[in-house]
Amino acid sequence: MVQLRDLDTFKHLPGVKTGDIGQKIGYQVKDNGWATFDKVRIPRTDMFMGLCSLSKEGEFSIDGDLRVLFTSMMAIRNYLTNMAG
Repeated sequence: MVQLRDLDTFKHLPGVKTGDIGQKIGYQVKDNGWATFDKVRIPRTDMFMGLCSLSKEGEFSIDGDLRVLFTSMMAIRNYLTNMAG
């Protein structure tokens, strides 16, 4: 988890940008957005690393089976497509 805004002014912290993606066809109940980080250090203890990991040396690895991750992504996209029709 990362703090995005100053708690007093609600302005973005240095190096943080966020925005709204807009509505998804057939899936308006979700409010989706984007975030970019430029030279923002995130402590490893604050990272959600359920399906991947980042070593102390900065090496990234995927712990889950890519086929399962892909299948999950396709199931969600299939759901969204069905809801749009």
